[in-house]
Amino acid sequence: MTVWDEVVGQEPAVELLRGAVEDPARMTHAWLLTGPPGSGRSTAARAFAAALQCAEQGCGRCHDCVTTLQGTHPDVTLVATEGVFIRVDTARPLVELAQRSPSHGRWRVIVVEDADRLNETSGNVLLKAIEEPAPRTVWVLCAPSPQDVLVTVRSRSRHVSLRVPPVDAVAALLVSRDGIDPTVAHVVARAAQSHVGIARRLALDPAARQRRAAVLAVAPRIRGVGDAVLAAGELVETAQAEAKAATEQRDAQEKAALLRTLGADGAATLPPALRAQVRQLEEDQKRRATRAQRDVLDRAMVDLLSLYRDVLVVQLGADVELVNVEEDAAIRALAASTSAEQTLRRMDAVGQARTRLAGNVAPLLAVEAMAVALRPQG
Repeated sequence: MTVWDEVVGQEPAVELLRGAVEDPARMTHAWLLTGPPGSGRSTAARAFAAALQCAEQGCGRCHDCVTTLQGTHPDVTLVATEGVFIRVDTARPLVELAQRSPSHGRWRVIVVEDADRLNETSGNVLLKAIEEPAPRTVWVLCAPSPQDVLVTVRSRSRHVSLRVPPVDAVAALLVSRDGIDPTVAHVVARAAQSHVGIARRLALDPAARQRRAAVLAVAPRIRGVGDAVLAAGELVETAQAEAKAATEQRDAQEKAALLRTLGADGAATLPPALRAQVRQLEEDQKRRATRAQRDVLDRAMVDLLSLYRDVLVVQLGADVELVNVEEDAAIRALAASTSAEQTLRRMDAVGQARTRLAGNVAPLLAVEAMAVALRPQG
């Protein structure tokens, strides 16, 4: 076992990163790991950080490896925003941290898992620290593509590209790590389009499988504008409910903990001096809920795209396996009732909805416009 075992299907990238760990001449101060969702950017970044700290270059067993992978190593900082953007007040402490020598490990490693969420202000704050880091500091930035990162930041980083891992590799990981039945593992790995985290959730959570099935069922239900509006409302309501379920308990625990810290636990009213801190927490939680809802909706869009991809495969007679093998009958019915050109237009509509959601368009408006475009047209 090594720290690289869960970086599945990324042999070229692993070889490059391992080479940098083993040979100081191949090491640099800033790395940019890019790849599509599910390619394992964050997993690869943590594995790289662990290998840098490990005396055996990534054994996977020592204290440095274990604590790095668990996120508790004192010299490895993991940054992953739960808001729409990484804010300046998150970026500034990283600049100061980057100038410090490691207190325990061989390197000080700062992993920014959402470098694509750096806006111009926060990105420029980090830029100087990335340009002129301390001798034993390494930055590891993660993003879907180089174009998603500020040009000034990516030009100062060494790029490592990750790919979508093979379905068989993801299924094998689920079997070996989580004990999933091989047949189930293969089905969910395909349904998740090789996204390891989503495949694992689909395998272990029946409710997640039901929600995905409900999203896929939207496509054949839409026969007119009325159906489209109703379907859009259901998708947005489901996303809001799922986001709320994911954040509600945590929000309550955070607020209770803050009130205890402030000595106001159980108080009917808060003194004016304490209200600002509670208000700030509530604003942070609201941003987290907004991102959670957008992430859920975006995943629904990806699932819909996979369905129409399968429809197009059938229409074109392509000799490739379907992503949604359990929806074979519905896919073939859709394929028979429309043309390949119509399927492509529907895929464009789903892609445009994703772009609008990323651009902060009101979710219901973006999803309604998409759903109307999915209805049968002559």
